[in-house]
Amino acid sequence: MKLGFLTACLPDRTLSDIVSWAAGHGYEALEVAAWPNLGDRPFTATHVDPDALRTDEIKDLFAGHGLTLSSLAFYDNNLHPDPDERAAVNAHVLKLIDAAAELGVPTVGTFVGRHPGQSVAENLREAERVFAPLVDRAGERGVKLVIENCVMEGWHPDGYPGNLAYSPELWEWMFSIGLYLNYDPSHLVWMGIDPVEALRPYVHRVAHAQAKDIQLFPEKRNRYGWPGKAVVREDPWDTGWWRYRVPGLGQVDWVRVVDTLYEGGFDGVLSVEHEDPVWGGTEPKIETGLEVAYRTLRPLLVA
Repeated sequence: MKLGFLTACLPDRTLSDIVSWAAGHGYEALEVAAWPNLGDRPFTATHVDPDALRTDEIKDLFAGHGLTLSSLAFYDNNLHPDPDERAAVNAHVLKLIDAAAELGVPTVGTFVGRHPGQSVAENLREAERVFAPLVDRAGERGVKLVIENCVMEGWHPDGYPGNLAYSPELWEWMFSIGLYLNYDPSHLVWMGIDPVEALRPYVHRVAHAQAKDIQLFPEKRNRYGWPGKAVVREDPWDTGWWRYRVPGLGQVDWVRVVDTLYEGGFDGVLSVEHEDPVWGGTEPKIETGLEVAYRTLRPLLVA
């Protein structure tokens, strides 16, 4: 298993700068952000552009620093309610599958998403139609399409799950249509799902894994309830009773998570997804957060 991180936490840095920093601080891999360059959303970045792919330059950059490019990341709503927006998202996933194949990258990461105005059953039927050509293209190009189990509650007008990949029940449905899991334990914790027991039966379908921690505030949940703030919620992502942390500063049992991945045969990349508000806001603080995550996780991985 190799330790990496998702480059979206450093959106203003060049890929070359990030690769150099990662190699100099002990990281072995990068999950590279590859959103369209829209410049208007947090936790996104464009460090690889499939419309201007510099294949040889990127390969040489990673090889020269001894790093693995583990995945191309574009986590967006493939079931967006606006038809034009949905088509654009689906088309970008196709471009990234082709880019991954050119770069020799094994996975492309995205979300299932959700149309908030339709039932779960309606969404799943639509997803089976939408993802069929994406899964087919991935199979043709030797790439695995991985879905992160992020709840994406901020996409739903009432704070309910906006990405239909949040539970083992939905993972089984995903696997049945040819998708793989980008496993992130943090999202399971606040939903009341044991992240280790949920993972154990499905390690063979985990093609990539993310490391993000979470800090819960149960006394605040007593006020808001599980869905979070309802009366005043200016930020759709602010539930009011939990927040993400870098590994080691939250409540995920990383010893058990890593051990379960190893026991199940996972030998891919564990990629830190840095969304910690305490160690965020400036590049020096983000770097410190990545260093904390490294010190937490590196001792758990077999050299």
